[in-house]
Amino acid sequence: MIKTDILIIGAGPTGLFTVFEAGLLKLKCHLIDALPQPGGQCAEIYPKKPIYDIPGFPEVLAGDLVDNLMKQIEPFQPGFTLGERADKLEKLDDGTFIVTTNKGTKHHAPIVAIAGGLGSFEPRKPAISNLVDFEDKGVEYIIRNPELYRDKNVVISGGGDSALDWSIFLTNVAKSVTLIHRRNEFRGALDSVEKVQELKNIGKIELITPAEVVGLVGNDKLEEVVIKRGDEVFNRDCDHFIPLFGLAPKLGPLSDWGLEIEKNAIKVDNSLDYQTNIPGVYAIGDINTYPGKLKLILCGFHEATLMCQSAYQRIFPDKRYVMKYTTVGGVQGFDGSKKEAPKAVIKAFD
Repeated sequence: MIKTDILIIGAGPTGLFTVFEAGLLKLKCHLIDALPQPGGQCAEIYPKKPIYDIPGFPEVLAGDLVDNLMKQIEPFQPGFTLGERADKLEKLDDGTFIVTTNKGTKHHAPIVAIAGGLGSFEPRKPAISNLVDFEDKGVEYIIRNPELYRDKNVVISGGGDSALDWSIFLTNVAKSVTLIHRRNEFRGALDSVEKVQELKNIGKIELITPAEVVGLVGNDKLEEVVIKRGDEVFNRDCDHFIPLFGLAPKLGPLSDWGLEIEKNAIKVDNSLDYQTNIPGVYAIGDINTYPGKLKLILCGFHEATLMCQSAYQRIFPDKRYVMKYTTVGGVQGFDGSKKEAPKAVIKAFD
């Protein structure tokens, strides 16, 4: 059983920043995310896309924002349960909660903060009739361990950043890499498109466009993919087929938790603390809704800050918290680190 002060569902930017705000209040956090790494959409879907509305950053890449947030929360030593989906919520007689994942991992906390972005993500799957037959037998939708593809024939489908970036990365791992896209144009970062073209020119990547995978061939495991390009249909040796068509957001099991739902979002009380209709359960970031809601990362940061103040009062009803600005009090990490402004030097004159 994993125990913490605030259990955060979702490790996107809002969930990560919650760790910082909670840390200032000496509250420990643990995060659950169905994705294999922190960062949510910023890390999984568009790590190289620039974001322009983060205060203090005229421009920051989504992946760099995640890296900075991870560095910012490091002193507060958060725990992570990654690659698992929060499935069940149980409220105990003492008002605390147990959240169980799809893999049976149990978490116990007095506060649950749902920061799941647009919900849990499920891969968008291509329309191939026998696709399901080869799942976990050569078909993967998310790359969790690149070593799985060591010295293997890999076929990737897709035209976004994930498809481009993984195609580039796996050229140093796989026996062969084939990238297939239904259009000649890619919608990824320009430097990634140019790098793929360079690797194609030196024979490190086979690029097949405009084309798509229409069939899979194999017995106990995947052996070949069937590719259609115009009127031409042909096969390619393939140990692993990775369709990277993005992830579809869904509330998933959260919709069965007894929360008040409106248009695939969780209704909250925005007049005070973003609490849901279940006392002790909050929803912050893109997953919530209220009058005037804007789905912006910076709004999620604001919601996380107010939510943590409310969570502190709920955990310690008899304590009065006096807010101290970080410019005055600094930041005291759980790891013993201390960040603070240099003390003024007082010098006596003769």
